Amino acid sequence: MHKTMEFLPFQRLLKKHFIVCCVFLSYFFGYVKLQEEQKLLVLTVATEDTDGFKRFMRSAKTYGINVEVLGMDEEWKGGNIRLYSGGGHKVNLLKAAMDKYYDDKNLIIMFVDSYDVIFMAGPDEIIKKFNKSKAKVLFSAEGFCWPDASLAEKYPKVEKGKRFLNSGACPDFSYTGFLGYASYVNEIITSSSLKDEEDDQLFYTKIYLADDLRKKWSIKLDHKAEIFQNLNGAVGDVELRFSDTDSYLHNTAYATNPLVVHGNGASKVALNSLGNYLAKSWVPKKGCISCFEDTIKLETFKVKAKPHVIVGIFVEHPTPFFKEFLERILLLDYPKERMDLFIHCGTEYHKKDLDSFLVNHQHKYNKVTYLKLENDYKEWHARNLGLEECTKTNCDYFFAIDSNAQLTNPDALRLLIEQNRRIIAPLLVRPNRLWSNFWGSLSTDGFYARSVDYVDIVKKKRKGVWNVPYINHAYLIHGSLLRDTENYPSYIHGLFDPDMAFCKNLRDKGIFMYISNLHDFGHLINSETFDTSHLHNDLYEIYTNQVDWEHRYIHENYSKVLDQTHEVAMPCPDVYWFPVVTPIFCKHLIDTMEEFGQWSDGSNKDPRLAGGYENVPTRDIHMNQVGFEQHWLYFLREYIRPMQEKIFIGYTHDPPKALMNFVVRYRPDEQPSLRPHHDSSTYTINIALNRPKIDYEGGGCRFIRYNCSVTDLRLGWTLMHPGRLTHYHEGLKVTNGTRYIMISFVDP
Repeated sequence: MHKTMEFLPFQRLLKKHFIVCCVFLSYFFGYVKLQEEQKLLVLTVATEDTDGFKRFMRSAKTYGINVEVLGMDEEWKGGNIRLYSGGGHKVNLLKAAMDKYYDDKNLIIMFVDSYDVIFMAGPDEIIKKFNKSKAKVLFSAEGFCWPDASLAEKYPKVEKGKRFLNSGACPDFSYTGFLGYASYVNEIITSSSLKDEEDDQLFYTKIYLADDLRKKWSIKLDHKAEIFQNLNGAVGDVELRFSDTDSYLHNTAYATNPLVVHGNGASKVALNSLGNYLAKSWVPKKGCISCFEDTIKLETFKVKAKPHVIVGIFVEHPTPFFKEFLERILLLDYPKERMDLFIHCGTEYHKKDLDSFLVNHQHKYNKVTYLKLENDYKEWHARNLGLEECTKTNCDYFFAIDSNAQLTNPDALRLLIEQNRRIIAPLLVRPNRLWSNFWGSLSTDGFYARSVDYVDIVKKKRKGVWNVPYINHAYLIHGSLLRDTENYPSYIHGLFDPDMAFCKNLRDKGIFMYISNLHDFGHLINSETFDTSHLHNDLYEIYTNQVDWEHRYIHENYSKVLDQTHEVAMPCPDVYWFPVVTPIFCKHLIDTMEEFGQWSDGSNKDPRLAGGYENVPTRDIHMNQVGFEQHWLYFLREYIRPMQEKIFIGYTHDPPKALMNFVVRYRPDEQPSLRPHHDSSTYTINIALNRPKIDYEGGGCRFIRYNCSVTDLRLGWTLMHPGRLTHYHEGLKVTNGTRYIMISFVDP
């Protein structure tokens, strides 16, 4: 009996702990049950099916959030909130909707705008964080006191976080975001009347600032962005992060991961950029998920059923490689009977090329509208007329292309149509530069700013379809937008240039512009420094537009010969022979020299040289006389040096030097041949600029020591041979016609 009594205190303690555990478990399971029973319903107001609304609904669908849309296709009565405060219509729409929900004790109502909001989590996580706040109604918060700044001092002080009930920094972006129990939300919005045109922000602000009402309904602000992240004034607080399956925002100021983001005030461009990733739109492991949603496939369409496209060609300034531009328009792989051309010529420089193009090809297209230079249309006017033409003909798409845009992908138009966006541009970049046809962000004054992902997009390290604030040079506009009188785009906005005006107007209307880098579409020409003072101006573009220069002027087989496995032809000992330039290069160089016309007289006296004496004179024109010397030295480095290093192994000189670079002309009545000589070079190149037995007879080069001649010269091919000592040679006699060769004494 005595021993049993010794255990009583322990038994009592055990019993006490057991009771506490039971209470805790009861509370815990009751809480879990409450969580399971709670439901989330999102109510939003949207009177138009905008791009922002579609993004909002996609994010809700991604996370399984139930949304009820209020006011769709109804007349908006909340005033012009782009110009002044208003929005009471939203509150009244919410009041009407709450009639069927206010008595549901397990229902949590979230009310947000839809045009500039993105969800980043599902209902369970939102409910969990809401319960953690211990509020009955939780409003989002930010750092601006709108619409009445004088009320700022009436707000309760906060130790950390945003102090004010959520609002925009200016009236054109009024917004209210909150969530709470249905009964409490209903009591708040029915506590007083509000006219449609009155300000909803002020309505909620006055309720929150009334101490008795704030306590009565247990209203709190989401100071640290646990749920709501307003971006206005806080873009620097957030950073984009990725998990294996999703992308999300982290608020670095408060170490929180908000669940709903709103691009209020001046932060809409930032929201659009973040929206490229959020709601499982793009993640590193899977890439662009949203790019393949709601697309179409044109291969399922019969030719007559394919969209009717007007291709708007705008030639506003002299542009290098314009003939290639027109050829690539012609090569677009799309039925021409479903294509119209709308052309504006704003420069005399390309008038003949355009006229010739239309004479040869306009019959292939359904219709051609040509605004000629003599009509004197301003650029903005011509571009607006192009859009009007699409509207009048009820076209399905308007594809605007500037002469700067080289669309090297014949499938470019089809690929853009299949993406099924209202406005989409193909990514075009100046080769080996970061200059492109889009901006990733805007400066505070509305001009270019580099977004954090700009370089990755330009270099295609991240592939996708990107919502951006500015596009130019080539873009596809859906015809439905041109039939939307409320959102009709225009190239006029104050004193802005047409491209700036066009994009500014679209941004103001909330219309998204996209850039796609899912495919290689082409590139941009740089026409900023284009010098039109020469006979063949494109010939001088080797620095500025090297890709296009190569396409026109470098022989199609040059790269094959450069391959280390390819055996270079050797017609004579240590004389190598390979293709390097095209026939058009040869013609343009000959034309350039003949237009200049100041051929030397072939005597030993030569004032062009240091000392004024030429030991082995020819009838020639030096490259520096036609302003092509530095261009030619660049040519030697880019296209001759790699071949020299392959052929003469062990000799490297980068960059190669050449003081003598000249075109020689041989004629029977001038100088038909050249006496035996050594060249003042380490090695020499000799490019045939025209054709033996067609343009001239006779001619060629004889290497005397080896008694070996090369006479059957090939257009655009070069001979490369050592200069000094070993390769004593002579120019063989031309008996008829004119022979042209390009000579460089390299590394004298």
